[in-house]
Amino acid sequence: MKRKIYEKLVEWKRESAGKCALLIEGARRVGKSWVVREFAQNEYESHLIIDFAKASSKIKELFEEKLDNLDEFFMLLEARTRVGLVRGKSLIVFDEVQRFPRAREAIKYLVEDGRFHYLETGSLVSIRKNVDNIVIPSEEMKVQMFPMDFEEFLWALGAEPVMKLIRRRFAEGKPMGQSDHRMAMELFRQYLVVGGMPQAVEAFADGRDIKAAESAKRLVLDLYRDDIGKFAGRLKHKVRAIWDSIPGALSAKEKRFRPGLVKEGVKMRELDSPFEWLAESMTVNISSNVTDPSAGLKLSEDRTSIKCYMGDTGLLVSHAFSENSNATYDMQWKILTGKLEVNKGMLVENVVAQMLKAAGQSLFYHYNSDQSNASNRMEVDFLLAKSKVSARHNIHPVEVKSAGDYSTISLERFMKKFWQQAATPIILHAGDADFGEGALTLPLYMAMLIPEMNYS
Repeated sequence: MKRKIYEKLVEWKRESAGKCALLIEGARRVGKSWVVREFAQNEYESHLIIDFAKASSKIKELFEEKLDNLDEFFMLLEARTRVGLVRGKSLIVFDEVQRFPRAREAIKYLVEDGRFHYLETGSLVSIRKNVDNIVIPSEEMKVQMFPMDFEEFLWALGAEPVMKLIRRRFAEGKPMGQSDHRMAMELFRQYLVVGGMPQAVEAFADGRDIKAAESAKRLVLDLYRDDIGKFAGRLKHKVRAIWDSIPGALSAKEKRFRPGLVKEGVKMRELDSPFEWLAESMTVNISSNVTDPSAGLKLSEDRTSIKCYMGDTGLLVSHAFSENSNATYDMQWKILTGKLEVNKGMLVENVVAQMLKAAGQSLFYHYNSDQSNASNRMEVDFLLAKSKVSARHNIHPVEVKSAGDYSTISLERFMKKFWQQAATPIILHAGDADFGEGALTLPLYMAMLIPEMNYS
């Protein structure tokens, strides 16, 4: 396996490791521990990994009792772990640091001491109970880690040349061509089914075994449900109800989350904390409605009107049919062969959200149900702010289409109403690319490249 975040770790070591620790946040089972071990083994003379999910009381008590004498702290740490540390050439990793917040607080003193470098990994690291009664160290950088994106998926399958071709055609502004597009879409459909959880990708890459990948995904889903029960506290019932409702919400024509899916009579504001918990767990991706894109995205964000996507589309495929494994396999084969008969709109919109999020984009959409003026009625799936802001044309409206025959009425209305801020509209669909005048039409697998483009 090869992960893009590895290069960020190398950059951190080169530029910042002596000044701050690096905290890798991500959902459980996205590969945080694996990539840290690879990095530690390849880039340092020696390393020590302390997994606070199973660290002994003898290790934990060092953080409680010995931080005022770091010479003794490190002497005892080496003795109790039987790992020799080399000043300036060793890495210490706090794995699952959310399980022992006192170690995270100690980063301030350890970084100031300067003899070693420090990495932290964690899930739910910002949940209130995991930061209560500690001072978050300013000597800490954060980076988020997501499930494998489509490019990493192709690397794992040994199809790296395909991604090079996709990148080249995108950069040149040329279509893929019929045969190459068909090949890329076949691989993309595999990504829809398998997703980006490393265990599922590894199982699939080893013989293209869909059932093995499905087994791996079911284990992750079971783990996530268990985590809700263990760590969501008094919110667990609402969190679990939202989690169970995600496939139903996304399969509806209007994919905005309806609170009635949780319980009749519940208001969206009553679900703020459960949604916050899920967002912090990074098992979902939240997209907020922007009521007035002309005023900037964050300035008119409406958090009471949201879409809740699953963090990994492969998990969504399994979650949607969790009660019937035969139905799951049937749906997966239909996706793989391009003969899907269920609502595939939820899958393609979810995977685009996943790819954009992994590419560093915040998720926003625009919805207006104006009953008095039809020209204002529209729903645009995603709004992407350009990286370089100018006086006008800073927001790309993006529509995701799962069918071959589709309408662009919402895009046209958006471009007319918000013409001063709207940049080139983008349509993501199952067909080949069209870089002609007007809208930019791209195949779904190019969604991850949109943040890299330089179109006006």
